[in-house]
Amino acid sequence: MSEFETYTAEPPAPAGTPSAEERQWGLFGHLSSLAGLFTGGIGNIVGPLIIWLIKKDTMPFASDQAKEALNFNITLLIIGVILFLVTLITFFIAAIITIPLGILLGIAWLVLTIVAAMKANEGVAYRYPFTLRLVK
Repeated sequence: MSEFETYTAEPPAPAGTPSAEERQWGLFGHLSSLAGLFTGGIGNIVGPLIIWLIKKDTMPFASDQAKEALNFNITLLIIGVILFLVTLITFFIAAIITIPLGILLGIAWLVLTIVAAMKANEGVAYRYPFTLRLVK
């Protein structure tokens, strides 16, 4: 290689940091929850679950991030069901509160999912706020 050529391959990752492939799968773990936008909500859980099940034994970072996304989406599902039940139980009187809360929940879900995906792509293990850690 001459002095004017540059080396374009990524240098090896330091010990303890996720590889580029692990970071990419971590990114997919978070972004796979966006499948819920196209599947009526079931993809929010199925996407991260599939990635976690596929990568849990081979890629620790990707597994951790997919599991984090799975726990976050399960938590939001529980909150959404509670908001829906409160609306029904109160004969839609509570809709004045539950509908705006549901909209805020949806916006927070989208923003936090994108932030988590960006962090995972950087190799940072992201933790969603206010998440029940149901899947260990």
